[in-house]
Amino acid sequence: MLYAKVVLGLPVDGSFDYQVAQELENKVSVGARVWVNFRNKKEVAYVVGLGNKTSIKKIKNILALIDEVPVLSEQMLLLTKRLAEYYCCSWGEAIETALPEELRKGKKWGQIYFSGPKAGKINLTPFFVQGQERFGVYLREIKEALSFKRSAVLLFSDIPEATRAKELIEDNLGIQVFIAFRKQQKEQAVWEEIRQKQFCLVVGTRSNIFSPVNNLGLIIIDQENDQVYKQEQVPHYHARQVALMRAEIEGAKLIFAGSSLSLECFYLAQKNKVEYEFIPPKLAYPEVKVIDLRRLAYADRKSKSIFSKFLADAIYTALNEKGKVLLFINRKGFATSASCHNCGLALKCPRCNINLVFHFDENKLKCHHCNFKMEMPGICPSCKAGYIKYSGLGTEKVESELARIFPQARIQIIDDIKCGLSNADIFVSTSAVMKHQNLNFDLIGVLAIDNSLNRLDFRSSEKTFALLMNLTNFTSKKIIIQSANSNHYCFRALIKNEPKLFFREELAERKQLNFPPFKHLILLKIRGPSLDKVKKSSQDLFERLSKIKTSSIKLLSLNCGQPAKLRGNFYYQILMRSSSPEKASSFLKLHLKEYHFSGIITTVDVDPV
Repeated sequence: MLYAKVVLGLPVDGSFDYQVAQELENKVSVGARVWVNFRNKKEVAYVVGLGNKTSIKKIKNILALIDEVPVLSEQMLLLTKRLAEYYCCSWGEAIETALPEELRKGKKWGQIYFSGPKAGKINLTPFFVQGQERFGVYLREIKEALSFKRSAVLLFSDIPEATRAKELIEDNLGIQVFIAFRKQQKEQAVWEEIRQKQFCLVVGTRSNIFSPVNNLGLIIIDQENDQVYKQEQVPHYHARQVALMRAEIEGAKLIFAGSSLSLECFYLAQKNKVEYEFIPPKLAYPEVKVIDLRRLAYADRKSKSIFSKFLADAIYTALNEKGKVLLFINRKGFATSASCHNCGLALKCPRCNINLVFHFDENKLKCHHCNFKMEMPGICPSCKAGYIKYSGLGTEKVESELARIFPQARIQIIDDIKCGLSNADIFVSTSAVMKHQNLNFDLIGVLAIDNSLNRLDFRSSEKTFALLMNLTNFTSKKIIIQSANSNHYCFRALIKNEPKLFFREELAERKQLNFPPFKHLILLKIRGPSLDKVKKSSQDLFERLSKIKTSSIKLLSLNCGQPAKLRGNFYYQILMRSSSPEKASSFLKLHLKEYHFSGIITTVDVDPV
């Protein structure tokens, strides 16, 4: 008798034994999909092993075989297994994150794929390419990989960037380039065509790390410090870590690239695990000036002006010289909060319990975490007072103040990637400006940067520094930053154009606190529609885990989620620290099996960003 070990795309760890019918014994193979009866439901399952023995007495039969040709290669099975062990999810969940939706639902595929000789396995040290002109390196490495009949996979931070890269590669190299991302039209058809090629080139977003290419020889991750490479849903994988796993499994060259390093890459470079290549920018490095908001003249502090006198004078000078000005503030809208002047009631999103943002152009309050919006009330909903006070700063308020101070200037807001650029004098933008190509300003003013620097996030300094480094690529003349924390090493490194100064300071601080990259943080997220239930279940789980003696994990804290309520669910989180994600995941899988609370969902986020 032949028995198959199968896993399912459900949060159930471990494999299950099913008997293979005699007529299927010569057809079923490891990596194939089958139909099984699981908990009285017909489910798609994935064969991860075959054998002639089982310990199950009453064993069910496989209902049907979907694939005569395995949908999962040997390397993809190994990659998904490692992903499940690292990110504390089931093997089936890891497999399903690597497949198109139609295949996850059991749809058949062409089942013809390249089965010729494999290219020789190579082992190369990963390296990091820094610089705006890094695309030339991509072209060089792609040509080399293809010349050895090896496939290349390129990851970009969004679909427009991937599409632009596809066009540039096709124009420069004259070869076919596939583009792959989740929920694209004909996703399965693209997947099948890639699977059938001996070698090919595929560009895409985060999920493209699972592209089913044969003979993988090159992986490139552009702007690898961008947090979009971290998956928000289970499994919470990071494409950078999966790329390291896949490159090792398939013997592929791995290139991280961007205009700024991530701290993880700098740490790997310090340990000689990643080589480094710097491409000097075409533009000269700008003069960086930091205005200390705590030391402004008394008149400036009293007026509470958005712009310091120094910045306002610089804008005036740039406009007189027919220059272009960018004012950067990473917040949309007119005001970030609206509250009653009488009773102090803050208007919050009923689903997320966070402050609603006032958008002047629509005269509406919006939640930036969900799609909730409402008309601006004329009176306070609580005390019926007739005056609503606005506070905080967004792009619309900056535009309004600019129009008042510089009435002759043409002003445009860029707070969306899709915004077209007009022939304006002053541009007001969020980080959406980073997605526009070949921009050059005579002056960049950075407002409210302390909102980013002072966030309750151990990565806040790193994210702020990366943001400011990206802005230096948009001018060769002057950047003026307004901050109440002007002596921060983030600004010192920026002024001197010495990124290593920042990374050394940040690493020293992280090491002292036992934070990443020296240790791994893990978040247990507990959510549900009832605050009392979420709070009680979180406390019970924290107490239960605290009583277990283990060296693989250390519990640090139990807190409300950030935010505490999101899209109708309340959140609590348990923060843990570990030296080994694999050991921590094994520990949690073992002990979370015993944890059940009605109406409560618990997820594990390893290496949160």
